Amino acid sequence: MAEPRKKPAPAGGQVARPTGRQVARPAGKPAPAQSSAAVQPRSAAADVGAPASYEPLMKPAGGLRGLLAPVGGFGVTLSNMFRPTVTEEYPSEKVPAKPRYHGRHQLNRYADGLEKCIGCELCAWACPADAIYVEGADNTPDNQRSPGERFGAVYQINYLRCIFCGLCIEACPTRALTMTNEYELAGPTRAGMIWEKQDLLAPLRSGMLAAPHPMVEGTTDTEYYRGEVTGATDAQRAWVREHRPDDPTLPEGDGIDAANERLAEAGATAAEMARLVAAANKQGTR
Repeated sequence: MAEPRKKPAPAGGQVARPTGRQVARPAGKPAPAQSSAAVQPRSAAADVGAPASYEPLMKPAGGLRGLLAPVGGFGVTLSNMFRPTVTEEYPSEKVPAKPRYHGRHQLNRYADGLEKCIGCELCAWACPADAIYVEGADNTPDNQRSPGERFGAVYQINYLRCIFCGLCIEACPTRALTMTNEYELAGPTRAGMIWEKQDLLAPLRSGMLAAPHPMVEGTTDTEYYRGEVTGATDAQRAWVREHRPDDPTLPEGDGIDAANERLAEAGATAAEMARLVAAANKQGTR
């Protein structure tokens, strides 16, 4: 039987395979000299050093000052105990909100009564709480709601989601959406907290015509954006008189107040909210 072949040794001498903590070294290189002194372990006191003495930066109070130091912490409390109490008697007495308070939203109008909203949906995209829903539609000669080509046909704000951050009004390119100082927003149902376009439209003012009606003759949406339209014209009144003879915003009509009453009736959510707030205020009146 033939013997197995053995692997030849490397040139320069055979090197032993390292075992355990033994390290292989090249042939001919001497091992490093080891110190005969044993390594002493470090003590715990040497690892964590503490100063020999500690001196606080603030000297403790002594004498009468140190005796009254615990009472000094109640100085603000004691000083306010003798001041008159300021209590807001809400809802009997309502304190006006600050001018830049973020309250209920409002969809504004131009001076002739056309709506400023163009249905671009930028407010819905900017809303971090996804509380706004908008659907745009095309203006037609018989249904001109806003200057230009489009208007907001559907506009909803869910006040159960709204955080009143104001990002929506910053995103609006036509300043159609602003925020009022109204803060009484509560209701008995979840569906009632979704406000529709009729609830958010600004009231009509003197010189306005209720939409729809044509734009001011000889103008484009640019003149509206620049604020060059200052009121309704005779041609617009003639168009409204032809298509809606009983419109209260006409000079011979019932007036702006009657028109706003009709708009309030159309906004069922806002009307119901106003009724609930009035009832709550009457109940809380002293």
